[in-house]
Amino acid sequence: MRKIFFILFALGAASSTQAQISTSQDAVGRDNTSNIISTAASFLLIAPDSRAAGLGDAGVATSPDINSQHWNASKYVFAEHKSGVSGSYTPWLKSYVDDMFVGYLAGYNKLKRGNQAIGYSLTYFNYGDMTFTDYNGTALKDFKPKEFAIDGSYSMKLGENLSGGLTMRYIYSNLTGKAEIGSEASHAGHSVAGDISVFYNKEFKTGERYSTLSLGANISNIGTKMGYTSNNQNFIPTNLKLGVCYKLDIDEYNSVSATFDINKLLVPTPPIYNATGDEIIAGKDDDVSVPVGIFQSFSDAPDGFKEEIKELSYSIGFEYWYAKTFAGRMGYFTEHKDKGGRRYLTFGFGLIIKSFTFDFAYLVTTSQSNPLQNTIRFSLGFYLDNSKK
Repeated sequence: MRKIFFILFALGAASSTQAQISTSQDAVGRDNTSNIISTAASFLLIAPDSRAAGLGDAGVATSPDINSQHWNASKYVFAEHKSGVSGSYTPWLKSYVDDMFVGYLAGYNKLKRGNQAIGYSLTYFNYGDMTFTDYNGTALKDFKPKEFAIDGSYSMKLGENLSGGLTMRYIYSNLTGKAEIGSEASHAGHSVAGDISVFYNKEFKTGERYSTLSLGANISNIGTKMGYTSNNQNFIPTNLKLGVCYKLDIDEYNSVSATFDINKLLVPTPPIYNATGDEIIAGKDDDVSVPVGIFQSFSDAPDGFKEEIKELSYSIGFEYWYAKTFAGRMGYFTEHKDKGGRRYLTFGFGLIIKSFTFDFAYLVTTSQSNPLQNTIRFSLGFYLDNSKK
């Protein structure tokens, strides 16, 4: 049985109104050692499937697959198969505990004419058994914190090579088990959110070789704030992801692709306060509405444009396919040290056997420890039709 401090990281970091130094980690494994942006329900940022995980967490512009729901639902209308379902399992903090994990179920169906599709998914974060303690380390209660998100999407072709998608999402976060925070009883957090995505996919022929250029964009988790007490409302991780992918068919059997994603949280950066905490000396007030927070996130960093650039994270991935049956993957993810400092290499492979898909991913950190260090992640999928478009 693990013991944790009574105020969970999600309450301590996400509810803070001042920029401060902390040594805790949030749900995606970032060290809070600088003025990073914290949110409620940060599990929504975790790469849930093994293919994208093997590509350095890049997926907004890659070729469509069953798990496109998380990355860019508008890709589904360009999928080769009419429908499919997939399940993914990601152990969490495997080096320390054995009962924390992220589970992901996803699926899609293309509608009759093929230029429209619907998608659906469930993301579940299980924190395992925990013992809450007070400031003195006295055990208060045992609880099993959990979070999940359920969503559905609709996508359609807007042209021969262009598609758009809309996703609606319900988010549930129960991290406190109704325990008291100060003198106030806590409760589970709830939020409703949506995604807006676009995808461009164009095939070219140069000589005897074919190549494909894909561009993708997704603004995800545009939704209401989430609170664990009546006086505590936090932003969820509204997120902008832009990406490009280039695929080259070397010959009839071999193809390679390279993909690159840029990611930015559309959440206000915490300002810097004076010593007494009653006046902002740098940055902007982050106690604003969701629409204001989205637009403000591009220009509110205390250190100006230089810090805004630091808030970008990058993913690059490479994928090789042989005979559309075996895939080898590698990728790299990086973000600035003042905004979490995560840096890691990823490796993976995939197999397609008839209608079944198998994907594995492995992470090697190149900076501080990561919850997924030395962890094998896997996804299993099944195409419900045997024919391609």
